[in-house]
Amino acid sequence: MKFKLPVVELVVAVSTILLMVTPVAAPAAPTVLLRNGQYRLRLFHTHTGEKLDVVYRNGDSYVPDGLAALDHFLRDYRNGEVHHYDPRLFDLLYELLDSAGRPGAWINIVCGYRNLQTNSYLRSHGHGVARHSLHMQAMAIDIRLPGTSTAKLRDLALSLHEGGVGYYPASDFIHVDVGRVRHW
Repeated sequence: MKFKLPVVELVVAVSTILLMVTPVAAPAAPTVLLRNGQYRLRLFHTHTGEKLDVVYRNGDSYVPDGLAALDHFLRDYRNGEVHHYDPRLFDLLYELLDSAGRPGAWINIVCGYRNLQTNSYLRSHGHGVARHSLHMQAMAIDIRLPGTSTAKLRDLALSLHEGGVGYYPASDFIHVDVGRVRHW
């Protein structure tokens, strides 16, 4: 007796069997459904008016030109200083969009990299800036996601357990970083 399955059902059946018997190594970071294997971010900078639509990673490989474009985009806009960002932060933003059900949405950037002088200036003018802010190490970013409440965005960021999350409802943004897990 021969079984006749449509090709699609046959592929699904074989794939299911292979998944059940094939050992799989745990990923280094949470797995996110890839869109064509590309990790893309779309950013709008609220202070400069600049936009960036960039693929920063293909599969497991970061794209050097994409990372350089992000570093430049997230520069200290007050003086133009560029610092190399920790790419884990971009993965965190990508995962945050995915968890919000908004892959491909535009993220509003409130603050990216800050050098020591900018950080000191903001701190001395009562902006609630930490003396040793991770913004100065290019490991933090302040964001909004238009169409998603700041409270919901905070809750989604907290659920990822991937770094610090600050909530600033009066200014309508959240802070995310790839430092130790904490919140305020």
